[in-house]
Amino acid sequence: MEATVAERGQITLPKAVRDALGLTKGTTLKVELDGGRIILRKDVGDALSKMRGRIKLPDGVTTDDVMRELRGRAPGDPYPPPDEA
Repeated sequence: MEATVAERGQITLPKAVRDALGLTKGTTLKVELDGGRIILRKDVGDALSKMRGRIKLPDGVTTDDVMRELRGRAPGDPYPPPDEA
């Protein structure tokens, strides 16, 4: 795929790239230089900050409980799994 730099330094990302990454008007991209390469990264921090506080956990459930459920027990985890408590 190719993109051409316009007079004002703008480029249009190919539709396949925009669709694959879910890029829409106003999406922020991080720009990095790596030698002779330009690296564009989708700024997921903005999406995460928009979601902060929108998910409510059931009473008595902590974020640590959710992380253990998703990832399993971590080495050195001081808490026993719920079925061992």
